Amino acid sequence: MISLINSVNPWLVGVSLNTILLGIAAIAPKKLLTPAGLFHAWLLGVLIWGTLGWKGYVVVMFYFLVGSGVTRIGMAQKQAEGIAEKRSGARGPENVWGSALTGALCALGIGIINSGFLLPSPQSLLLLGYVASFSTKLSDTTASEVGKAYGKRTFLITTLQPVSRGTEGAVSLEGTLAGVVASIAIALVGWGVGLIDLWGIAWCVLAAFIATNLESVIGATLQSKYAWLTNEVVNIFNTLIGAIAAIILAWTWTTIIA
Repeated sequence: MISLINSVNPWLVGVSLNTILLGIAAIAPKKLLTPAGLFHAWLLGVLIWGTLGWKGYVVVMFYFLVGSGVTRIGMAQKQAEGIAEKRSGARGPENVWGSALTGALCALGIGIINSGFLLPSPQSLLLLGYVASFSTKLSDTTASEVGKAYGKRTFLITTLQPVSRGTEGAVSLEGTLAGVVASIAIALVGWGVGLIDLWGIAWCVLAAFIATNLESVIGATLQSKYAWLTNEVVNIFNTLIGAIAAIILAWTWTTIIA
């Protein structure tokens, strides 16, 4: 089946598959995306399939499904406390690109390389950056949502002073551990489909941990000071840091052992 799919123009497959899947999502009773979010998710899905094929698509779908699921953990409680995601967790365009812009840029870079415009040497690092960006975002989403739902004690990351759940820059043991597990899970998916090697799993998990904690620092120190620094913009920085950190870790390790 996969060989048959690969024999067809990947962009045509991407358009057809995403039209079917997002058409189903549009009529499903439980809305995971807003109407505008559906269109932007369609664009993202076509781009990912067109550049990375089914392997890249599996990673982004894993992120979307698991991320949407953890957002709904303890939803009633979080809504009562006023710390739940807006629209009951349904993703809009800002959420789609806040989470996936870095990954999309990595995929686009790989697409350009495969078209012959650049030398192929950076391809493996871009693949690592792609997986690491979603590993970072899933770690951040899971840590935040589990922490808000089940965090027994939450602390401001910059001062370690106790704060209420849902505070920008707050961290909890429960959320942090859940975030690490989530980053491992999606990194294993990336390895399982052949986008990264075993070392890549380690770089993704380490990078996700670094980026998720730096995102908490940004939330605690800068986000309230600048109106343009919305959650979606912070998410872009978060995934970008994760992708760059993984690439630097891999490049440094390769240099050391070379």
